[in-house]
Amino acid sequence: MTATPALLDCIEMQTAANPTHAVIWLHGLGADGNDFAPIVPELRLGDSPAVRFVFPHAPVQPVTINGGMAMRSWYDILVTDLVRQEDAAGIRQSEAAVRALIARENARGIPTSRIVLAGFSQGCAMTLHTGLRLEEKLAGMIGLSGYLPLLDTAAAERHTANAGTPIFLAHGTFDPVVALPRAEASLAQLQSLGYDVRWHTYPMPHSVCAPEINDIAAFLREVLAAA
Repeated sequence: MTATPALLDCIEMQTAANPTHAVIWLHGLGADGNDFAPIVPELRLGDSPAVRFVFPHAPVQPVTINGGMAMRSWYDILVTDLVRQEDAAGIRQSEAAVRALIARENARGIPTSRIVLAGFSQGCAMTLHTGLRLEEKLAGMIGLSGYLPLLDTAAAERHTANAGTPIFLAHGTFDPVVALPRAEASLAQLQSLGYDVRWHTYPMPHSVCAPEINDIAAFLREVLAAA
């Protein structure tokens, strides 16, 4: 029997007291939970249900592509194209850590159906990987500047619970880190499996821009209200 992973350290913010919904937001390689915390006020969700934002810190581990330097990472990155060789064991270990965060929200009174899973870059990869396999329906998924890892296993391992869950997928057209064709391949795979993907591109590098934040806010208002 697999042991439940220790809960990751997190930064938490609430849009109002007694939150009824949650957003678990996963950062990118080398960043930490502080990276996206400033986005909360920019989303202007005052007219939405009270939300708890959870920004976990990924574990510190060596990253092969960065010369073995230790940094916060959801899994090891072995090659520049990201997918020719993948750290499947690391991805699945972080999946367990994300599931543990979802379970903690459940224990605090927020059902999975009122949780949005979100992430940037590596965090996007973990959002899509975990969300597709989750046995309980999420309110929505947000994937920014990332891709679907272990692409070839998604069809066999996905769970029907999130077959109809809306997915916000966004990418910069000038992204030098996760090339646009990598994201487009993920989009094609998700669409071929019948997912409700809201695809957005922006003239930006591997980053976030103001129009994108506005679109994320509109998506969150939609799925939080529906949940």
